[in-house]
Amino acid sequence: MRIIAFMNQKGGVGKTTTTANLGAALAELGKRVCLVDLDPQAHLTINYGLNPSPQLTSIYHVLLEEGTFLEAVHKISDHIALLPSSIDLAGAEVELAAVLGRETLLKRRMEAAQHDFDFILLDCPPSLGLLTINALCVASEVIVPMQPHFLALQGVGKLLETVALVHRRVNPKLRISGIVLTMFDAQTKLCNEVVADLNGFIQAAAGKNLPWSEARIFTSRIRRNIKLAESPSFGQTIFQYEPNSHGALDYRALALEVAEMGDGQPADLPAVMVSINPALRQGAPTAMAG
Repeated sequence: MRIIAFMNQKGGVGKTTTTANLGAALAELGKRVCLVDLDPQAHLTINYGLNPSPQLTSIYHVLLEEGTFLEAVHKISDHIALLPSSIDLAGAEVELAAVLGRETLLKRRMEAAQHDFDFILLDCPPSLGLLTINALCVASEVIVPMQPHFLALQGVGKLLETVALVHRRVNPKLRISGIVLTMFDAQTKLCNEVVADLNGFIQAAAGKNLPWSEARIFTSRIRRNIKLAESPSFGQTIFQYEPNSHGALDYRALALEVAEMGDGQPADLPAVMVSINPALRQGAPTAMAG
């Protein structure tokens, strides 16, 4: 089982979009996926068609009311489950202020559950607060979705400091496995400059005792695609809303990269994926990003 936290303290970078659609793409590959919405905005929950009302059994019940992890999980399909958020989560950090061991509450709840998921994907809020720390304490990996912009680069340093602190004090297994570039436009000079800067940064960390020393810049870029922005309003992933769109192709390519990181073997592609884009069989996601 791989537990992956998707985090970036900058909002609007495609973090929830990546969690929702990468999870759906992994499910297409036959993986059993559980999505956990840790963001009080509950956009991941809405993306899957659930209403984040106080009546919904949610992550709030797991963290604040000592509910069990599996009691709060909602089955979406045969291969996808969702632990939703709710509007009550907005006050969770204040309510947890006096709780002993509050940073590891999610870790303890998940470890107590008997489940058989292949992937648990954690959608973190756009901040480095207590909910994000809970995600980092239980995760084994961090994937950073980011726009290829100068200001996005400026925020990476603080993010890495937080990951390094949790790695050193609480979770020595934690590492940054990769950075996925969203809203990508290969024709702009800025995008290519940001990619070059990121590659230089990762190469400089190689061989050092740092949580990001083995990170990669995913070759699958998530292109700008209006269908990705439209699909949450229908409570659907991109594969339900527009399965032949650029957004669907890009997230399928990213899912292949993520799946192969875990087992070192090429993923077994469903026939529908190859028929939509034969280039996936040759492992050529970059060809789609132009």
